[in-house]
This record gives sequence, structure tokens and C-alpha cells, in this order.
Amino acid sequence: MSFLSATLDRVQPSATIAVTNKARELKAAGRDVIGLGAGEPDFDTPDNIKEAAKAAIDAGKTKYTAVDGIPELKEAICAKFKRDNGLDYAPAQISVGTGGKQILYNALMATLNPGDEVVIPAPYWVSYPDMVKLAGGTPVFIEAGVDQNFKITPDQLDAAITDKTKWMIFNSPSNPTGAGYTADEVKGLTDVLLKHPQVWVMTDDMYEHLTYDNYVFATPAQVEPQLTERTLTCNGVSKAYAMTGWRIGYAGGPEKLIAAMRKIQSQSTSNPCSISQWAAVEALNGTQDFIPENNRTFKRRRDLVLKMLREIDGMTCPTPEGAFYVYPSIHGLIGKTSAAGTLIDSDEAFATALLEEKGVAVVFGAAFGLSPAFRISYATSDEALKEACTRIQEFCANLT
Repeated sequence: MSFLSATLDRVQPSATIAVTNKARELKAAGRDVIGLGAGEPDFDTPDNIKEAAKAAIDAGKTKYTAVDGIPELKEAICAKFKRDNGLDYAPAQISVGTGGKQILYNALMATLNPGDEVVIPAPYWVSYPDMVKLAGGTPVFIEAGVDQNFKITPDQLDAAITDKTKWMIFNSPSNPTGAGYTADEVKGLTDVLLKHPQVWVMTDDMYEHLTYDNYVFATPAQVEPQLTERTLTCNGVSKAYAMTGWRIGYAGGPEKLIAAMRKIQSQSTSNPCSISQWAAVEALNGTQDFIPENNRTFKRRRDLVLKMLREIDGMTCPTPEGAFYVYPSIHGLIGKTSAAGTLIDSDEAFATALLEEKGVAVVFGAAFGLSPAFRISYATSDEALKEACTRIQEFCANLT
């Protein structure tokens, strides 16, 4: 009898965390490494949010709270959904978890049975399929390549749905591609979902406020109110508010589902950190003025990376509408050999050789379900991005 659970055989460790850890190890060993793997803003958490956390500590708000969020935070989330998305939720329809990942995980654990299918557009965030598998479900992938700007079509969605489909996971703007669906494109997908009443929608709106150019964010329940009763609208404070380490995610959805998620959380982590919850109240209720300023910086960095990567023969890089990632296709580089003699027969081989030979850490595309490609996070300094992209140019120029 094996000591470890057979469940572990169904999942893989997070590739993005693995790349970040590898870059840290190499730096600690004295290597000159530029890490472009982590999906984490390099901005500090705004002062008003930090001050709210300090005030909570001074006021003794350091005890257990309600399992899935303090009333003040649930009210702030309801106000945010109304203000930003035109969605009406009551506090009993809100769940607060330890990061957005826990919210998604709780919902899948509370709803999936063996044989249930979850439709996931690819490229996808690395954790979606493995969370589905951990919950006993089966991920079903819809591939949207560079020729589609990484966005699935209504016909693709319709073809992927079966009588076993329970959820569709929808992430826009996307991690890893930054692709954002317009309201019309969302409507095309929701029209399909209306035809399949057994299918629920789990949105991951974490990058809602990180958008560029003329792109306007839209979430499914906002576009098609008829889907509200089978939609879990998920979000969090990690990205737009530079609060990754505070670990606060949240969702709005039907009360029966929220109650089931609360039950799961009550026997796993219980409440999120009380101090982080009070900080999140200030994040949602306080000034939002820093978000456009941060977005201008992100856009400048995006344009810098796009310009330099598009100078590389054999690499194609669409313009992302949001988030802080670019996802270049390296189809034209497969089959070549690096200066150190490594055959580039996959995007994993490309990323490994790039790290070993040039000290640039990126995440290979197979981890996100679409190859050959790789993900760059441009949530770092302009100087680091310029140097990293110069090294990538040099690495690619030396391929033969």
C-alpha cells in the first residue's frame, strides 16, 4: 500500500512557481539571472491600504473572523460589483478566500463529481486543469492559437460541450496571453451557454483593471444577465492593487453555491487573514487613482517588450489587451540548435536553454496548454526588461 495518495498522480506542480524558484536558486548561487516568470506586480502596495492594515492591528482586529469574510469586506465587494460591473449581489452571495486560487478550488471541490467535465480554453492558467483533476473532474480543452489571437469562438465552445459538462472556466484578460474578449465576443459565448442549461460559468476576472489602449472589460453575467444564476464571478485584490502576498480573493454567485463553498472552507483554512481582509476593504472602497497610473507603466513596458521581440525572426507576438504578459509563438525557431548545442525541439527546451545560456527565466508554453510558445511577465523594471529582451534577441540570433 502506497503511503501517498493516488490523487497526486493526477496533478503536476505549478510550472510558474517552479520557474520562479529556479531563478531564485540560480541568483542565490551567484548567477546573473533575470526572472520573467512570476505573475506579480513590482509595485508596492499603496500606502492607504498598508495604513488600513496597520490600523486594524492597532485596533486588535487580529482574531478569527467569519469563515468566508467579514461583513465589512462583503459589503465592499457588493459595492465593487455594482460600481464596476453592474452586478447586484447580497452579502450572502459573496465568498472571500485566501487568494483567488482558493475561491476557484472551493467551487470546484463543492460541485464536481467523477465524470463531470470542465471546459477550459487554452492557453490557460497552469492551475485550472490540476484543480479540476484534484476535485475529481475531467478538463476538456479548447485550443485557441495565435491565429485567433488566443480567443475561442462560439462554434468551438458549442462543439466542446457534452451532457457531462458542468463548468466553463473563462479568464479575460488572460493569463498567460493577455488576450481580452470584447463585450460582443463574450456575448457570442454566452449565447452558446444559454443553449446548455446544465453548464455553469466560472469567471476569473483577476486582471479586470489591467487593460490598455481602447479595450473595455466585460464579464459574462454583465453581458448576459440570464446567466447570473449559474455564474460564479471571481476576482481579487492581488494584481490591480499590488497585493499578491496579502492573499485575498473573492466571488459573487448563487447563495446555494456560496454556502457550499463556505462548507469546504470551514474544514480547510477557515477564515482568510483578518488583517488582509481589512486592507482589502480599503483597497476596494478607497482611492483607485493609482490604477491608471500603474497601467500607463505597464503599457509602456508591454510596448517595449513587443517591439524588441518582434525584431526576432521566427517569433510572432500578438498585442495583449490586458494583464501583464506577452505570449510569443516560437514556431519558426523549433528544430534549430542553440550556441551551446541544445536542440530546440520544444518550447520547454527553448526556455531551459535560454535560462542556462543567457540567464533569462521564462515559462514554457506547454505548461499553459499551447505550444510552441513561452510567457513573459513584464511586471518588472524597464531596465530589466530591456536587458532580458536583448539577451533573448542574442540567444535567438545565435540559433542555427
